[in-house]
Amino acid sequence: MSEVVHPRESVYNLLPEEKVHVQKPPRYMSKFRPMVSLEEKIAKDAMRTMGPAKVEVPSPDKYLKKHSKEAKPPEKTLCSKEERHTCAMKKPPVPLRTEMPPMGIHTKRDFLKTATVVPMKPQPTSVDSNKGHKQLLEDSGLVPKYIKKKDYGEVPEYLQQRNEEEQRAQEAYDNYVKEQKERGAMKHLSDEDREAVLEGLKKNWDELHHEYQGLSLVTDTLSKKAHKERLEVAMKQLENDINLIERFKTIYIPNN
Repeated sequence: MSEVVHPRESVYNLLPEEKVHVQKPPRYMSKFRPMVSLEEKIAKDAMRTMGPAKVEVPSPDKYLKKHSKEAKPPEKTLCSKEERHTCAMKKPPVPLRTEMPPMGIHTKRDFLKTATVVPMKPQPTSVDSNKGHKQLLEDSGLVPKYIKKKDYGEVPEYLQQRNEEEQRAQEAYDNYVKEQKERGAMKHLSDEDREAVLEGLKKNWDELHHEYQGLSLVTDTLSKKAHKERLEVAMKQLENDINLIERFKTIYIPNN
């Protein structure tokens, strides 16, 4: 026997539920629908047979003639050569040589008079490639126009000013060194002392370089890295001092 399933009893099921009917909007219908259906019906009725319903029958007099579909040459107009030669109108007579031409009008004879008096000279050009590329000779750099200037070979003003400033700075430095030397604060380093100092610096650099070459290739500890850096800094300082002494012949040192 099949069991009867009763709905679950609940307080909310005691009152009957009202069914809500949703009213759909009317279906959209185009206002051109009857016109479109009428046009379609007319077009179908006109072509229900093979081809158009009414065809114009050709007349027996209009048969296809020979050469009727070939292109025909244009008809002769008044501008043709025969019409120009047989024209009844006469051209105006040629003016005499003594007559003056109208104002503002130049004839070929006047142009030849004015154009042949001074012929135009061609501009000098230079060809700088085997393909015929050319340019004006004046702009090519082959014309010695710069050496013909009035100020050619003279020192420019900015170089003169720079030389004067350098000379004044050198004089000021020489005066300062002379004053310091007179006061006894500085003394001139002789050539023997200069060579001795230079040899001592080079000897110290050789010793440091020999020690640097004996370092281990693997610097895996902080002490090895610090020792290597100290040697590099000392060698760099010695190289700068050696270059400074070799560059200047005259060296002044303080007395103290």
